[in-house]
Amino acid sequence: MREYAEIGIGREARRTYELADISIIPTRRTRSSKDVDTTWSIDAYNFDIPVCSHASDALASPEFIIEMGKQGGLGIINAEGLWGRVDDLAGQLKAVTEAANPTEYLQKLHALPLNEELLASRIAQVRESGVTVAVRVSPQRARKLAPTVIAAGTEILVIQGTLISAEHVSADGEPLNLKEFIGSLEVPVIAGGAVDYTTALHLMRTGAAGVIVGGGVNTNDVSLGINVPKATAIADIAAARRDYLDETGGRYVHILADGLLLSAGDMAKTIACGADAVVLGPLLAQAQEAAADGWFWPSVAGHPSFPRGFVEYTRDDALAEGSDASFSLKEVLHGPASDPFGRQNLVGGLRRAMAKCGYTDLKSFQKVDLAVR
Repeated sequence: MREYAEIGIGREARRTYELADISIIPTRRTRSSKDVDTTWSIDAYNFDIPVCSHASDALASPEFIIEMGKQGGLGIINAEGLWGRVDDLAGQLKAVTEAANPTEYLQKLHALPLNEELLASRIAQVRESGVTVAVRVSPQRARKLAPTVIAAGTEILVIQGTLISAEHVSADGEPLNLKEFIGSLEVPVIAGGAVDYTTALHLMRTGAAGVIVGGGVNTNDVSLGINVPKATAIADIAAARRDYLDETGGRYVHILADGLLLSAGDMAKTIACGADAVVLGPLLAQAQEAAADGWFWPSVAGHPSFPRGFVEYTRDDALAEGSDASFSLKEVLHGPASDPFGRQNLVGGLRRAMAKCGYTDLKSFQKVDLAVR
């Protein structure tokens, strides 16, 4: 039963919950974490762990994307980022982190023309490694860029903005009808970010194989006044999936949660609320393989007129002062960890949460009991 609060005469608002507002309740049965299965699949593609990387240049060098695949996850490339705009990717990423105004510098880089041949060559490099290739495009440029990235070897197309609808309407161009567009493609599509039941249900009806909850780490809350707490958003969209499953007689759409996830505990709560996988940003930026050497910014940070993300350092203060105690992507995902707050061995933390509650697979863990703090 939904709960509403009066915020003034004649105005009510629904009470919603962040991940920090809820806790997972264990059952009477526990299991060994060795018995837990964290595999998931989307369309014909199978993954050992339910972890994707946010489509940020701060993470995605070709080497990082390849290593994500080797570690069992899915790395996502930003087709509209720097891969197709600069030859010296590593040098320009370093320049961003050293700039007096990193956001302004990012805007200048994103204003450079997009070289589709350069973008395609870098995507092809990842494809040649044998890992699954996923590429993100914005709704505004999906129609133009999709043929290029798919021809280069993209196997999963991600259409993502901080907020999205089933039909992007533009006064200066042809609207993007996702149902028609997805139906014309030969690769599965993940679409997002959605934050409510109705939008998610519409996205599912377009034929999307997956729906992203949220648009990554962004400043929509302060810049637009828009923010739907993550726990409620995931649960609402999981309800939309259940109804769509009944509507279609069995078509299951995967839910991926993308946002400010701070620990393995947040990952576990995300799955418990109904997600199938998580999309991580700052937590993965800790890794030695991350392209920007510990710095992170979301894909919307370089927007030319209204950026909704910022450049931040994600490693411990000791690392900022020159310590060598950094972590490989393998350690961040699989451990061993020396951090007691769940910032490394993320998958190990998820496995232990599931085992402590007696569950051995992700879908059954979505039924675990929750409590409001």
